[in-house]
Amino acid sequence: QVQLVESGGGLVQPGGSLTLSCATSGFGMDYWTIGWFRQAPGKEREGVSCISKLGDSTYYADSVKGRFTISRDEIKKIVYLHMNSLRFEDSGIYYCARRFHDGACPNTDGFGSWGPGTQVTVSA
Repeated sequence: QVQLVESGGGLVQPGGSLTLSCATSGFGMDYWTIGWFRQAPGKEREGVSCISKLGDSTYYADSVKGRFTISRDEIKKIVYLHMNSLRFEDSGIYYCARRFHDGACPNTDGFGSWGPGTQVTVSA
């Protein structure tokens, strides 16, 4: 059974850091691009970052470049999203998903097997 499960969300002050984890099971993670997405109340789900099958190519939304870093651990079958210098506008539910093809991920096109999400709230 294919599963992607997010964890690591929480409440953090502006300027703080969080690391999200996307634990995968039921499939060979090294054959899939893994992406992180977020959705704020009343807004569409947007692409935040994704990492290619080999881990040699990454994409970041302009709004998170220089602050977020994506990485993958093939042994643990986990994809991480390290988030620094968090802002109010980073708040939302963060999801991970998989896509067979490499490339950028500005939206959810081609992604499936969505996890349940983890809430990130940036608040003073």
